[in-house]
Amino acid sequence: MKRAIIIVLDSVGIGELPDAADFGDVGSNTLVNIKKARPETSLPNMAALGLGNIQGEDIHLLGKVDAPKGCYCKMGEMSIGKDTTTGHWEIAGIITKNPFPTYTETGFPKEVMDAFEAAIGTKTLGNYSASGTEIIKELGPEHVKTGYPIVYTSADSVFQIAAHEEVIPLERLYEICGIARKILTGEHGVARVIARPFVGSEAEGYTRTKNRKDFSLEPTGTTILDLAKEKGMEVVAIGKIEDIFEHRGMTRADHTTNNADGIEKTIQYMKEEFEGILFTNLVDTDMVYGHRNDVEGYAGALEYFDSKLPEIMAQLKDEDILIVTADHGCDPTTPSTDHSREYVPVLICGKNVKEGVDLGVRKAFTDLGQTVADYLGLDAKFEAESFLQDILK
Repeated sequence: MKRAIIIVLDSVGIGELPDAADFGDVGSNTLVNIKKARPETSLPNMAALGLGNIQGEDIHLLGKVDAPKGCYCKMGEMSIGKDTTTGHWEIAGIITKNPFPTYTETGFPKEVMDAFEAAIGTKTLGNYSASGTEIIKELGPEHVKTGYPIVYTSADSVFQIAAHEEVIPLERLYEICGIARKILTGEHGVARVIARPFVGSEAEGYTRTKNRKDFSLEPTGTTILDLAKEKGMEVVAIGKIEDIFEHRGMTRADHTTNNADGIEKTIQYMKEEFEGILFTNLVDTDMVYGHRNDVEGYAGALEYFDSKLPEIMAQLKDEDILIVTADHGCDPTTPSTDHSREYVPVLICGKNVKEGVDLGVRKAFTDLGQTVADYLGLDAKFEAESFLQDILK
């Protein structure tokens, strides 16, 4: 009953990639810069697996140990991008060589907005790049007055629609996001359309709710999720995994509300008996703290996960492999509130996994996907180098 449990700590990068300058991310190092800004940050359980032993400048500050209990490395991203979609797809086997379109400087073109407004039967507000919390502060009152949805983007390939839940009910917001998804194809095929509901008032302030929903493109190639499902295995998706892969290649999905819920659901499913993949995304580090440059909150979320890691590891069955990684960076210590082009850490443990193995610096996230595929006996030939034989006892 072999299982791979993959936990993605959303945006927990570990140092700029060689091409970071091309993305405006020189100096980004999410984990290390948080540690420098908040020295009391302590991640003893991840450090015990080898977090501070990963190769790279100042990574030892995260807690280098003499005898790591797991295998460890950092991975570079081969895909052209630094967002959720490219990161998760690459982990699952797909390298995105043609970048998704972005509209940071110009907003979405007139033909897109005209088609969208005609399809939903109303005008829109915004259509520029902005922080999600700032744009609802700026345009929230006009939105409440007119009922027009707020459209905005970021450095990522996203078409985001914000709406007050009492002005545009969730069901309608999701419906208009679906309409946008159908329009945004071809040259304007953004990676994700995102529903961004909020509540509150101008006097008391507006707050985004947990009812976010992503409408992704369908994966452009075969993933480890597809292959595992085709083989009759279970593929359990926790958090926003189901949205990232457009509900493809999974047998069960549990859309959680926050990191605490995601961790508890991960533990719950690990207690079950099944063969296959359990794939979890813990989004708070990115959505709640990274994009708001909240160093204190980000550090707290990391410490909370670290405190729960022993409980997660306690559920490992004899043939389970636990992999903790990330999908990109989002350094809260830099002026930018966008994702950052970074390496991601990889920590691996299990009852049949060696201890103290430095897997070095991997060229692609697909190395992880190939390793999982090889372990589960899936017929995958990704653009990757498996490290399975290096980690098994």
